[in-house]
Amino acid sequence: MSTLAAPPDSREEDAHHDDGALTVAPTRHPWRWVVGGIALLLVAQFAHGLAVNPGWDWSTFAQYITAASVLSALKVTIELTFWGTLLGFFIGVWLAIGRLSKNPVLQAISWAYIWLFRSIPLIVQLLFWFNIAYLYKTLSLGVPFGPAFYTFDVNGVISGFTAAVIGLALHQAAYSAEIIRAGIISVDQGQWEAARSLGLPWRRQFFGVIAPQAMRGILPNAANEVISLFKGTSIVSTMAIAELFYQVQVIFGRNGRVVPLLMVATVWYIVLTSILNVAQYYIERHFAKGSQR
Repeated sequence: MSTLAAPPDSREEDAHHDDGALTVAPTRHPWRWVVGGIALLLVAQFAHGLAVNPGWDWSTFAQYITAASVLSALKVTIELTFWGTLLGFFIGVWLAIGRLSKNPVLQAISWAYIWLFRSIPLIVQLLFWFNIAYLYKTLSLGVPFGPAFYTFDVNGVISGFTAAVIGLALHQAAYSAEIIRAGIISVDQGQWEAARSLGLPWRRQFFGVIAPQAMRGILPNAANEVISLFKGTSIVSTMAIAELFYQVQVIFGRNGRVVPLLMVATVWYIVLTSILNVAQYYIERHFAKGSQR
């Protein structure tokens, strides 16, 4: 026995035809254009002020932006940032390991270090290391509480630059330790269990499975710390170290051109910070492989 299909409902066909013929009108947002126009107007007004206001003194800016003394001071700033970052994160890794270890002694020492160096202002730490010879005229290497094998004069070893690097690195280590610890504990515990279930050695568990995932959480905060350290090197001007901001101060102290010389420092800070941002982007993209954004 065959069955006959019911004829299509003409009303459904008409409804489908009507839906296809509908024109979808986009939602209009006139206030977005108003706000955008006001923003562009303010930007144009600011740019016009930069161009026509004689107080900016762009001729003096052009004279000093690539001056030998400024470029030499910029090199010192980059070196301070490099060594402060390298040593700070190296120490920070071990502090983070101490905080995460099951050894209560290591936990206590790491916690105390982080607490202390985050509590003392950076300028105080820098001035302390700059004047360390007041407390210790000489330092020696040898057996603890026993004979010394080698003794050296502190003033001959710890220069102003070295004191600045020590202060910046020890200060940076306290913050980088917490950044690294936060990245490690952000990895799901199941990843550790999966790595163990594969029978991988601890080194491969950490560096092959955990560390790449932790880096996704570490990198943005670590980049912020590096940029903050780069700009924070200006504080070593209190120690009469010829970094960028100190050199700019010396120049406008002689010629009185404060604003254009401050713009020289500002532009160089912006340029190098932008380079760090580009480097951050590519490093983050490398560690983001296999993850969804």
